[in-house]
Amino acid sequence: MILGGDKLTAAENNKYAGAAVARDMNTGEEEIDLVEIFYLMLDNIGKILICLLVGAILAFAGTRFLISPKYQATAKMYIVSASKSSVVDISDLNLSSALRADYRELLTNRPLLEKVVEQLDLRNEDGEPMDYRTLLDMVSVTNPTDTRIINITATTTDPQLSADIANAMANEGKLDLPRIMQTDEPSIYEPAIVPTRKSSPSYSRNTLIGGLLGALACMAVLIVRFLMNDTISTPDDVYKYFGVQPLAVIPEGNLGEFNDEYTRNKMSSKKKRRETED
Repeated sequence: MILGGDKLTAAENNKYAGAAVARDMNTGEEEIDLVEIFYLMLDNIGKILICLLVGAILAFAGTRFLISPKYQATAKMYIVSASKSSVVDISDLNLSSALRADYRELLTNRPLLEKVVEQLDLRNEDGEPMDYRTLLDMVSVTNPTDTRIINITATTTDPQLSADIANAMANEGKLDLPRIMQTDEPSIYEPAIVPTRKSSPSYSRNTLIGGLLGALACMAVLIVRFLMNDTISTPDDVYKYFGVQPLAVIPEGNLGEFNDEYTRNKMSSKKKRRETED
């Protein structure tokens, strides 16, 4: 290293290199070696796999015992079929396209939902008549793209109740909406049936997500501990933090007979010192 045209000694080189590294550390900038992170993960692959397994087991158990399964039932309506002449013309198609959004809104209006609550005698957990807002959270009204189909889907923890709610809404809508909108009566071409399979939760998906979260949590802890560990344990750490290459390394370990003799001499010296003091 040359500074001002003069050659510096090795000690001075180490001094300036250490100062440069110190300045870099003071700026708060720290480079993360992705290779070191990779080998860190590789060295702790057993811990990561254990956390993955634990996360998957916890997620499966939570899904199985803490989450109630839900069932969906769907009733399908066909809006504005044909005109009185039983021929579908352009005006019918344009009218039905314009009415799809209106049907979706009117099928979830308060009077219609209250009629469904009264018809099915729906009650909340306290035994009181169910509020229409609670029923609204259980249903959804959708319209598949480029169709004149309205899907009324009810989702509850009781498969029979899901089918009853979807069919009741479709029947009430068939009677009320033509009167309100002054249009032709829609037809229910597919009533809802009692579902035999739950719609949620998915055991496989939740188990997979739980396992991945467990593995990611373990990796995050390992990386944080790695970044916060500033212990100098190898010669490379000395150069990394101080910019100084060590000339020699004293191994730590059992020195055999020399260590035993040193221990005996030390104990003998302590014994003689106590005898002298007495």
